[in-house]
Amino acid sequence: MNLSKIAFPQLSTQCAISITLKSEGTILVVSVMLNIRAVFIVAFTENATLLLLIQSYRHLHTPMYFFISQLFLMNMMYVSITVPKTLVDHIIGIHNISALSCGLQMFLYVTLMGAEFFLLAAMSYDKYMAICHPLRYPILMNHRVCILFAIVCWFLGSFDGFTITPITMNFPFCKSREIQHFFCEVLALLKLSCSHTSLYAFVMYLCCVLMLLIPLIVILSSYSLILLTVYRMNSATGHRKAFVTCSSHITVVILFYGASAYNYMFPISYHTAEKDMMVSVFYNILIPVINSLVCSVRNKDVTSAWNEMICSKVVFANFQN
Repeated sequence: MNLSKIAFPQLSTQCAISITLKSEGTILVVSVMLNIRAVFIVAFTENATLLLLIQSYRHLHTPMYFFISQLFLMNMMYVSITVPKTLVDHIIGIHNISALSCGLQMFLYVTLMGAEFFLLAAMSYDKYMAICHPLRYPILMNHRVCILFAIVCWFLGSFDGFTITPITMNFPFCKSREIQHFFCEVLALLKLSCSHTSLYAFVMYLCCVLMLLIPLIVILSSYSLILLTVYRMNSATGHRKAFVTCSSHITVVILFYGASAYNYMFPISYHTAEKDMMVSVFYNILIPVINSLVCSVRNKDVTSAWNEMICSKVVFANFQN
């Protein structure tokens, strides 16, 4: 059973094409095993609630939570641009998507991925400033600086999307009409082109490597300086506090970079349709759930605000009764 079908009536002057996204094996198995619909609801609700929580409590209006709220926003968008359409198409049995919708889906996906790379780098820099320069931290990481960091992250991500999406969508597609994927993913779509895409694929590969490596260098540099500072501390409490502060971010970085490195840095010979879909399901659906859990469960400020909100709702409900 096909999950999605892309109809491109006027994609190219050389040849029109109708594309079917086939994901018979892996994605249906995963949907049964993980119940994608339930996971999507949990991911969206969890991230939306935590985002609202950060915005509602003033003691969470700090640079660290500002960047975490941006991460929650990206998580919500990740699960929203691919999963709902996949589920709806599977339920109603109509598997069509226009070329415009496919391009928009691809643009948003590439933009979010690029923006998250740089956001993780900004978060690591924020932790470096908080641990290594605590006295100057409130001045150096004021609200305007945080907003500027966020704008730069979104701009660089959208630049990547505006660069890759138009080029990919303007290739003539004349080969097989079936993509072994469940959404408009760049590499899966390129396999359908009847023109030579090897040069473009190589350039895109270099761009993706740079998008991965530049933020990774910032992250590694920040944590190297943090480790050096923590090593010089003579306080066990300081060591523990630094570990708690950084552990959640390191977990998020490992998960996101691991999935992205497989997709865009491993040679094509390592890729299979089933592996690609499994990895896509992992970072499109599961990582948003894991991110919100990692950033909230192990965080005392968030859990205390969460408990306070629940208690206030209980008190309000009892007062009404």
